Amino acid sequence: MSEPTPIRAVAETENAPSAKAGNAPQKPVQPSPPVKASRKSRIRRLLFAALPIVLIAGGYVYVTGGQVMSTDNAYVQANIAGVSTDVAGTVQSISVHENEIVKAGQVLYTLNTDSFRIALDAAKAKLAAAHDDILTLQATYRQAVAGVTQAQADLPYFQDAFERQKKLVSLNTATQAAFDQAQHDLLAAQQKVDVAKTQADSALAKLGGNADLPIEKYPEYRQAKAAVDDAQRQLDHTVVHAPFDGIVTNVNAVQVGSYLQAAQAAFSLVSAEDMWIEANPKETELTYVKPGQHVTITVDAYPGVEWKGKVASVSPASESSFSLLPAQNTSGNWVKVVQRIPMRVSVEDADVASKPPLRAGMSTVVSVDTGHARGLPDFVAKLMGQQTAYAHE
Repeated sequence: MSEPTPIRAVAETENAPSAKAGNAPQKPVQPSPPVKASRKSRIRRLLFAALPIVLIAGGYVYVTGGQVMSTDNAYVQANIAGVSTDVAGTVQSISVHENEIVKAGQVLYTLNTDSFRIALDAAKAKLAAAHDDILTLQATYRQAVAGVTQAQADLPYFQDAFERQKKLVSLNTATQAAFDQAQHDLLAAQQKVDVAKTQADSALAKLGGNADLPIEKYPEYRQAKAAVDDAQRQLDHTVVHAPFDGIVTNVNAVQVGSYLQAAQAAFSLVSAEDMWIEANPKETELTYVKPGQHVTITVDAYPGVEWKGKVASVSPASESSFSLLPAQNTSGNWVKVVQRIPMRVSVEDADVASKPPLRAGMSTVVSVDTGHARGLPDFVAKLMGQQTAYAHE
């Protein structure tokens, strides 16, 4: 068996033709200068040099920032009134249309007035009757007073007649029958005076103890007048006016011929001017928020448009405090949940009329300028022996 040819020999044999062909031998490859390595090294040195600057700048931004508290849990609110009246009746006409802008005092709808006019006429008739009754009582009283005067004027005559007959009887010059008649007449005259006084007192009592008052002051007349006023009020309230400027909505909920109970809302009126923002920030975000601070308002529906406002008030309790089923914080399965505190923001733009209209329920973002920077973290402040910014305030 022949021995295997060495690999090196085979390689030399394969390279031999190319050498024989007269090709020039290749020069050895020289290593290139480390350009890429030096560039990475410079970048690394720059990064290490910039790291302290970035940390210092970031720390400065953190310490001096944080004075704006922002929340997107905020919505436009407005006065919304259910338009109603305090009398019941059938709708006779509707004077507005859906989403129509109305002014305060403008007629919205009317009820049928027939029954109310009849009630008003009846009340006026009772008022006239009360007026006549008072006049009759005054006349009766004056007549009774006159009867008392007449009876008292006749009393001395019968008194003298009685005394005369008494004297004659003592002298035995008059009969006993004449004396008895004189005595009877005197007693009758005295009783007549008493009856006249009783009638006068009764008439005066019906006049409230004063027969000289104007008719309008007597209780009977005032009661009848009050009935007339109430009937007139009910008639007036059959015409329903807008209580404030706004936009009517849900007008189609009532139609002509519909029967409305007293105080039943026919449709709604949304104020177009008295609007505010109802925000609900977390309790941890309200640390430095106070009424009167300036607020920037943006509305999701109008990107790029800002409104100016102020913090009007902050609720004294969280929303959960008013719920029907408050949180059972004393139970064994208690879990801490960050609460939200309602905050009202008033819109105080001077040129609000030139901006897009705000509508109740719109989503907004409010940013409150608390004027208080974030400051050093608590642990850093404690290490430096300083009080926290809130405690210092």
